[in-house]
Amino acid sequence: MSGGPLPLHTVARAIGAAAPRAAAAAFGVVPPPLPRRGERQDGLTAAQRHAMVGAILVAHVAGIWGLLQIREVREAVAQAAPMFVSLVAPEPPKPVPPPPLAPPLMPQPVLKKPPPIVIAAAPAPTPAPAPFVVPPPPEVVPPPPPPPPVAVVVPAPPAPPPAPKVIPASAVQYLGEPPVPEYPRLSIRAGETGRVMLRIYIDEAGLPRTVQVEKSSGHARLDEAGAAAMKKARFKPYTENGQAIAGWAFVPLDFALEK
Repeated sequence: MSGGPLPLHTVARAIGAAAPRAAAAAFGVVPPPLPRRGERQDGLTAAQRHAMVGAILVAHVAGIWGLLQIREVREAVAQAAPMFVSLVAPEPPKPVPPPPLAPPLMPQPVLKKPPPIVIAAAPAPTPAPAPFVVPPPPEVVPPPPPPPPVAVVVPAPPAPPPAPKVIPASAVQYLGEPPVPEYPRLSIRAGETGRVMLRIYIDEAGLPRTVQVEKSSGHARLDEAGAAAMKKARFKPYTENGQAIAGWAFVPLDFALEK
């Protein structure tokens, strides 16, 4: 065999001769000889006959596909393909029939929905109230007895201190000369005179601890001058049964101008 392409009629004859053999080899069935025209001796029904024809066509297609798997056959078909394209004219496009006219729309009857049927449910039976049970009265617990009274001993208040002793005027004695108050100059110019009574607390040592105006002279400057003089005085301690006692003494002072 030369290396050139095979002629077209040789390829077609090889395909036609190999197709039945390939189909028979694929299905494992050798078809019987065809009967004469008008004779039916196979005893097959129409459905079985159609199935047999379809099987034969499938066998042919399978055989053609198997031949195309051979490299030399593919090359021969590839070289003969332009000849088929040049000899066979394309079929003219088939006229597309116009779409059928849609039938006129018929008015559809409006279906009215029936009114819903309301079924009233029977009221649920009211449960009977539970019987009222009177609770038992609570137990009365007697209160515990009160604790016995506790005697509270209140200490007696201390005895009040004895009242200050009042020293008699005759017992008031000075240590040394009695004090002489200084006469205020404004009182001399104004001609102020009078007696001031002073209340003096003398301790056990004879010292004046407190000096108060018991009765005023009628002039404040004279009262202040008399109290300042008595604060500098020194007294002899007052004693009773040989014991020095503190107490209050009333001492008068006179303010008089010389004529």
